[in-house]
Amino acid sequence: MKVETYKITGWKEKETGLLVDENEDWILVKHIPVDYVIDGYKLYNKRYLKNRKTKAKEEKISRVLQLKNVQTKTPDTFKFNNVLQTLIWSEKKYGLFEFQDNETEVFYGTLNMAEEDTFIINMIKSNGKIEEEFDYEFSINDISIITFESDYFDSMRLLLKDEQTKEAKKNPLNIVK
Repeated sequence: MKVETYKITGWKEKETGLLVDENEDWILVKHIPVDYVIDGYKLYNKRYLKNRKTKAKEEKISRVLQLKNVQTKTPDTFKFNNVLQTLIWSEKKYGLFEFQDNETEVFYGTLNMAEEDTFIINMIKSNGKIEEEFDYEFSINDISIITFESDYFDSMRLLLKDEQTKEAKKNPLNIVK
């Protein structure tokens, strides 16, 4: 059981996680937002990692997680892939995806359109509604973190599902306006 802290290029804050698996491009961890708390999974794009370390702090966290019998199991059906395929996997499994291309903004959405190097999402707002006017184009190469199964992620998933249920009841024949 290995806990690591990651310094991401251009970010002020460091990220800590329990290492689950990695390949040549990605590191999959159970995210540790504070102390000994596990909150979902994060995939770190190695292209954006400036540094990764395991020192006394991380070893102490690891010891506590071992005492708590925390498992390092890979999520069902997960496999390492490129950014777009991972977002598609998340959307199929959970109904949405979450990613970051910078430290200050987190994006929730579903895929609207994808090209070779860019994609557009149907952005999900914090109330679970899809932002109709959102049409920002993201660069696939700028995605540094993909997250799933965190508490907030699950809350957004539930809100989105509830909004979709409400819409279906208002429009049972699914007539496009």
